[in-house]
Amino acid sequence: MKFGIDRLLEERALAKPLAGRRVALLAHPASVTQDLVHSLDALAAAGVKLSAAFGPQHGLRGDKQDNMVESPDFTDPVHGIPVFSLYGAVRKPTDRMLERFDVLLVDLQDLGCRVYTFLTTLRYVLEAAAQHGKSVWVLDRPNPIGRPVEGLKLRPGWESFVGAGELPMRHGLTLGEAGKWFVRTLKLDVEYEVVPMKGWKAGAGWPLGERAWVNPSPNAPNVSMARCYPGTVMLEGTTLSEGRGTTRPLELFGAPDLDMNGVIGKMKTLAPRWLEGCALRLCGFEPTFHKHAGKLCAGLQIHVEGRQYGHEAFRPWRLMALAFKAIRSLSPDYALWRDFPYEYETRLAIDVINGGTLLRQWVDDPAARPADLDAAARADEAAWGEERKAVLLY
Repeated sequence: MKFGIDRLLEERALAKPLAGRRVALLAHPASVTQDLVHSLDALAAAGVKLSAAFGPQHGLRGDKQDNMVESPDFTDPVHGIPVFSLYGAVRKPTDRMLERFDVLLVDLQDLGCRVYTFLTTLRYVLEAAAQHGKSVWVLDRPNPIGRPVEGLKLRPGWESFVGAGELPMRHGLTLGEAGKWFVRTLKLDVEYEVVPMKGWKAGAGWPLGERAWVNPSPNAPNVSMARCYPGTVMLEGTTLSEGRGTTRPLELFGAPDLDMNGVIGKMKTLAPRWLEGCALRLCGFEPTFHKHAGKLCAGLQIHVEGRQYGHEAFRPWRLMALAFKAIRSLSPDYALWRDFPYEYETRLAIDVINGGTLLRQWVDDPAARPADLDAAARADEAAWGEERKAVLLY
């Protein structure tokens, strides 16, 4: 199979419209060819006239470990072009940055989750390009978790850097398709192109055995993390550790003061079907940094590989919602929600992540049942399934 970057480099007809135009690249560490050459280097070697580069959250080369750690602008030491940070002093390209190019190539490996900020960065560059008469091309890559849709849609007024628009938590689009959706729904007058993949099996997600996985961000070390992320990202809005500071970030969770035997038992009682498609294993872990650093946490690891994994059955957003509900049921006064500045927002982080207050209110309401949340999510999932048909490429 071929990703968009590989096709652009190999098929001369695709790159012909770039001739004589100043080209910028928005990329990160996973922006590599099939031979694992970084796209910036590969494009330069192919004779593309590069005039600038841009780095999203965590940087062009992946230099920043955690959220809310900004990257500076710099000059690329090899190619001698300016590299502008879109997660630093600004998150939207400025007029000065836009003056540097005619066409922006976007080559970002996404995770298929609304909260992953590369989606928002794509929206911002499309809006800026529309305002300044620039072109945007997405060199498409797989959605590593495939087509399944899950979760509540973001509510109006809850847009943020982790909420690019009214999509569900797990949207099932590639970045190229998401760009089409932004252009369509925001009514953007912009020259937008997608260099599509060849041979991608959309239903399967990441092409295991065909392409090497490169971390698109420091805590996305493997496909298992990507599969869990639409659920485990909600842990960032809680006092529970999401496994940062361990070798399995965002695949496990826990805290020093939890009875995980009791939690998993309560989860099975409340909504056993929400545990399907994976295996949960009791574990202990000690984060080396971040929440509960240096403390032994009682935890659960979510296993989503081998015979335990069911691609269609696994519903990570419901799974983590159920874990929160179990904790609240067992310990009504547990300090579950973490109140801190989150991705430049002062609203409660769990609500920013979920694009509204519904999930938190469901967790905290003793009378609310799993069927209540399921019904709300199913309505959003069905509506999105119809809406996205207009932009699907595969």
